[in-house]
Amino acid sequence: MASDPTSYRPAIDLVSSDAGSVLRLRGRWTLRYSDEVKGVLEGVPTSRVSIIDASDCERLDTLGVLQLLRYADSRKIPYAALHFRADQQPLVDAIEDVHDDRPVLKKEYGVRAMLGRMGFGLVDNISEVMALVSFFGEFLLKILRLFKEPGRFRLTATVHHMEQIGLDAVPLVALLSFMVGAVIAFLGAMVLKDFGATIFVVELVSAAFLREFGVLLTAILLAGRTSSAFTAQIGMMVNREEVDAIRVLGLDPVDLLVIPRVLALLAVLPLLTFIAMIAGLLGGMAVGAFNLDIPAPAYMARMSEMMQFRHFIVGMVKAPIFALVIGLIGCLEGLQTQGTAQSLGERTTSSVVQTISMVIVIDAFAALWFMQMDY
Repeated sequence: MASDPTSYRPAIDLVSSDAGSVLRLRGRWTLRYSDEVKGVLEGVPTSRVSIIDASDCERLDTLGVLQLLRYADSRKIPYAALHFRADQQPLVDAIEDVHDDRPVLKKEYGVRAMLGRMGFGLVDNISEVMALVSFFGEFLLKILRLFKEPGRFRLTATVHHMEQIGLDAVPLVALLSFMVGAVIAFLGAMVLKDFGATIFVVELVSAAFLREFGVLLTAILLAGRTSSAFTAQIGMMVNREEVDAIRVLGLDPVDLLVIPRVLALLAVLPLLTFIAMIAGLLGGMAVGAFNLDIPAPAYMARMSEMMQFRHFIVGMVKAPIFALVIGLIGCLEGLQTQGTAQSLGERTTSSVVQTISMVIVIDAFAALWFMQMDY
């Protein structure tokens, strides 16, 4: 530092003009002279400085600009009163946007803010519904194209997803359905025993699992397990630009990524629903045999005598609809990932929430419709 010429070191001249006191800067206001820059600015007289003129600075880097801007802020000197050379101005403008500690925006609480958030949320939900409808239309077109061009069908990928979605989920679906069937039997017995009608637990468990709980439990489990997996897998491919590479190769991402997954769900969800129904009925039978003094043969006899086949049809009809909803939402959310880890997490969460919500809403409307149709 001592070998540097004196003209290199930061210096100031305080002169008077018609516009007020002008602080003229000389030398090199750079990182090399950071300590001297700080000392020079601290040594400026406390008299009012109206203008800072840095046009005579030989060099000016980020540190020098930052120190000057902070000095101007502390003395309440407006940004327009800082004069720089034309070659220095772009650097100054860039640093001026970020040099100050901008206050964090506080969340507004009030009726107007609440209505604004509700409006934005409504618009977002409508856009999500429109995107899902559009994606469903594209999926149908690509499915119909498979009949004309069967070579586009990916059999190996479809079978692979059937194994992941269906076979690997069988133990979980069976266990949870068995436990829920037992819980329903316990609750039914607790209410019906006061009326001496414990035997009607058989009809309660049978109708509940064949019509509602079998397909609903399976769909909710796959919504959390499979839909999130679809979103994470496809979203990671978007982040790695693999989906862009697929398009560059002249292939269709829907054919490669969406159709095999959705067809696999359409194939395995009815099978898993059937397993869930059987497991739920076995759970009710276990409670009847061990806690309600209803022997297994008597339980089976009453179930076969009172159970109607239409209950089974009602439950199985909803399985393909739920499979389509789960598969399309999971794949769509994955394709909508923006290329960041945060976006992937948000889309995965949104996928699970949307699928579970849609499954429950569709099941509720289906229950009302079948009740009105007396079926």
